[in-house]
Amino acid sequence: MSVEVRDPGLQPERTTLAWRRTLISLVVVDLFIWRSWLTSEPAAGNVVARLPGLDYQGLCALMAAAATVVLAAVVWVRSRQLQAGSQAASARLVLVSTLAVMGLGGTAIAAIALGR
Repeated sequence: MSVEVRDPGLQPERTTLAWRRTLISLVVVDLFIWRSWLTSEPAAGNVVARLPGLDYQGLCALMAAAATVVLAAVVWVRSRQLQAGSQAASARLVLVSTLAVMGLGGTAIAAIALGR
C-alpha cells in the first residue's frame, strides 16, 4: 500500500486569516467593554479597597483584556504552527482558546448586565 501525501493547498493560509478575523472581532468586543466601564457612573464600593475605580465593571474590563491577550497568544502560536506545516491544532491549544472565548463571552454578558 502506498501512502498518499496530502496537499494542504491554501488551507493553512485560510485558517490563519480566520483566526485573525476572530481576534479582531474579539478586540472590538473588548473595546466595547472598556468603553462601558469608562463611561459608567462610579460605584459606591470598590472590589479592592486600595484600587480606586476597580468595581465590578472594572473587573469585567480586566477579564476581557486578559482573555484577549490569551487569544492573541493562541493566534500567534497557531499561525506559527501553520507556517511550519499543516498539522492539526493540539488539544491544549483548542481548550485554551475555547475557555478564553467563553470567558470573554461571559464577561461581555456581565458587563451588559452591570451597565447602568
